[in-house]
Amino acid sequence: MEIERINDDTVKFFLSYVDIEERGFTREEIWNNRERSEELFWEMMDEINEQSDFAVEGPLWIQVHSKNDGIEVTVTKAVADNDELLNSPMYNEGLNNVFKEQSDGTFESIEDLLRNSLETDGEWAENTFIFNEFEDVIQIASRMHQFQAKTALYVHEDDYYLHVEYDLDLMTNEDKTNMFSVLSEFARPASMTIHRLQEYGKVIFDKDVFTQIEKYFN
Repeated sequence: MEIERINDDTVKFFLSYVDIEERGFTREEIWNNRERSEELFWEMMDEINEQSDFAVEGPLWIQVHSKNDGIEVTVTKAVADNDELLNSPMYNEGLNNVFKEQSDGTFESIEDLLRNSLETDGEWAENTFIFNEFEDVIQIASRMHQFQAKTALYVHEDDYYLHVEYDLDLMTNEDKTNMFSVLSEFARPASMTIHRLQEYGKVIFDKDVFTQIEKYFN
């Protein structure tokens, strides 16, 4: 297993099919047996905690990407202010969707995981991210050019909150996932809504956050 610590709250690991079998699990078990898939996941999390001191507390955001020779899993500790977290399409309170086989024998894509996790027919339209330092927002600005999304930046209780509204006409679920993944390298997903930010936060940029950051800070 390959482990990459992204930040204090996010870790990424790659688990090959050989790794899975060497740990005493079969593909069929992790695809079709929820208890076994959860057992494997928590075994991996215990190993990650031992190697990189990543203790799991509270709800998690889980992203799963299928690879030719295994799976790549990104786990982020969620910043949960209230029950709004439960309505997020990225939230997973169980592991029944993490290892799920499709009819062609491949792992389900993250786009399908997102779509299946929604309890309604709504679109995955927005996310909020929390940055500990403004410098982190500056560092990531140059990597945001390709994403068609509306952005706004607020400060609240010494933390910086980026609200992202995806352009549903121009962005696919893959685009949204890629943007989410890049932002997760520097920030953590948060359940703070735009309405609460507007009411309790102080606006820094109300639109085009990364364009303005590059204009004033680069």
